[in-house]
This record gives sequence, C-alpha cells and structure tokens, in this order.
Amino acid sequence: MAILSPSEPMTSGDRRARAATLRALLVLGLVLVMLAGLGWGAAGQTDVIGALLARFGLAQASLAEMTIVWDIRMPRVLTGALVGAALAVSGAVMQGLFRNPLADPGLVGVSAGSGLGAVAAIVLGGLLPAPLLAMTEGALVPLAAFLGGWAATLVLYMIATRGGRTSVATMLLAGIALAALTGALTGLILYRATDNQLRDLTFWSMGSVAGATWAKLLVAGPLIAAGLLAAPFLARALDALSLGEAVALHMGVDIQKMKRIAILSVAASVGASVAITGGIGFVGIVVPHLLRLVQGPEHRGLLPNAALLGAILLLLADMLSRTLVAPAELPIGIVTATLGGPFFLWILMRNRALLEG
Repeated sequence: MAILSPSEPMTSGDRRARAATLRALLVLGLVLVMLAGLGWGAAGQTDVIGALLARFGLAQASLAEMTIVWDIRMPRVLTGALVGAALAVSGAVMQGLFRNPLADPGLVGVSAGSGLGAVAAIVLGGLLPAPLLAMTEGALVPLAAFLGGWAATLVLYMIATRGGRTSVATMLLAGIALAALTGALTGLILYRATDNQLRDLTFWSMGSVAGATWAKLLVAGPLIAAGLLAAPFLARALDALSLGEAVALHMGVDIQKMKRIAILSVAASVGASVAITGGIGFVGIVVPHLLRLVQGPEHRGLLPNAALLGAILLLLADMLSRTLVAPAELPIGIVTATLGGPFFLWILMRNRALLEG
C-alpha cells in the first residue's frame, strides 16, 4: 500500500495554520450554501431569513413560506449536509486505514450490503406479513438497506480478523469477493422484479435527497452523527499508522482498537446515509484527496475540514440536480459521478507510479 504524503513540503505549523484558515472559510461557505439551499427550490425563491425568524415569533412570514422552508427544504438541506459530511469523513478514515488515497467507504462492505438489502425490500417486501408491513410502512427500504450494510460489514470484519488482529489486506480482498456475491444475489432477486420495482430500484441506486423528511432524519441522524463524532478521536492513530503499523505500535497506538472503531463508525454513518439517500459515489474519494493537496495529510485538520467540504459539495450537487433538468430532478448520484469520475481518473494517473511500484 502506498503511504500518503503531502503534495508539497510544509512544516507541521504551516499545515495546521493552513487547515485552520481553510476551516474558517469552509464554515462560512457551508452557512452560505445552506441558506441558498433553503431559499431556492421548485417553488421558487423564498425569504429564508423571514421564514426562519418567524418560527420563533421574531418576524412575519406566510404559512406557505414557513411550510416550504421548515417542512420541505430544511430536512433536505440538513440531510444533504450530514450525508456529505459522513461520506467525506468516512473516505478520509478509510484512506488513512488502508494507507491508500484510492480507498473509499465501500471497502468495508456497506454499499454492497445496503444495495442487496434495498433490492430485497423493494422486490420481496410484499411477501412479508401484513402486520409487519404496516409497522414498517415507508421505512422498509431504508431499514433493510441499513441492516444489509451492517451485516455485510460484520461478515467482512469477521473474515479479516484472526487471532485478535484485523488484516486490512484481507479485508480489501474479501470486500471484492463480497461485492461480487451480493451482486449475484441482487441479480437473482431482480428476476422477480416488476417494471415499477425496477424503476424504484434504479432511482434508489443513483441516490437522491429529494425524499428527505424529519422522520428519516431523526432516525438516521444520530447514527451519522455518532460516526462523525468518533472520527476525530482516530486522528492521532491514523497519523501514526501512515508511518507503518510497527511504528504506530512503538508510539503507543492500540492498532486493533483503532481498526475496530474506524470500521464500525464508518459502517454506522455510511450505512445510515445510504439508507436514506441511496448510493452516492465519489464524495468519499474526492474530498479527502482534494484537501490533502491543499493542507497536507495530518488527520487532525483533515477530518473536520473533510466534513465541512463534503457537506458543501453534496449540497451544491443537490442544487445542480434541481437545476439542470428543471422542473424535473436528476438523481444526485449522477451529478457526483459526472464530476467525481474525471477527478478519480486524475488521482489514478497521478498515483500510477506509486501503484505500479
């Protein structure tokens, strides 16, 4: 595996100062992008500040404006920000864990398992008993996607762990095999799908935050937040791991504990994200690598900035998805793939010498 290195020589103080400056700019950018997302949509422009203040009796706003801002756009914007942050931070953690800039959150099996769970719920959900269907109405697909992602991650973790030690190389290879297996099972289930089910599956697989609601956010939000809050505690260990496991052990890092926390936190945040938005690619690869080019590889500054930039980029992608084919909407996964695909190829070409070596 290639050890990550900064794009240009910088002292530790320079990196931290640059990361802090960038963080302040990203916070400002996130606030502006969130306000833009709240103020613009299918219903046209809305007085965001008035609607926000009216909620607390500090201004006047029509009932229609308050409904649009608080009940439709607010959960969508918050979901987009949380999911973007989760994907970007999880990508940074996975790249640090695998010591490879091409790693992404899907390597822990979440995406493959979530996809299989969603397909099973969409195609086979009607076979469940009526009382159970009534209990899970509207939540069956997200719940199945989350459980599928977690199950795949746990299976992958057990395969890669032997004698109390987890091998990232084994996890990578097992992840490839698991993705192939879940793909085969997905194909078998699709033979039972109707045209309507295939359409639902297609839109879910391309990702969207259009279906975000307060109910979904209240269920998935704590899991995503837990993964995000756990990530900064891994910063020191990930920095030490970049020098090799032997060096990290000499520095007092509990490697096995760090791997366990990293894998489970990524599984929680990405699993919950995929469950409510479907598959959204490339954010986890593009954001951390872009930040390393600007501020260096230290995870203490990288992880919080990845959360901010991931949130901004996903919100901007969502605004593009609402604009490009208005009044219809593009799945957000198409936008991120269109922008992220060329960038991924550039990363691959840039690191080709390291990969071949």
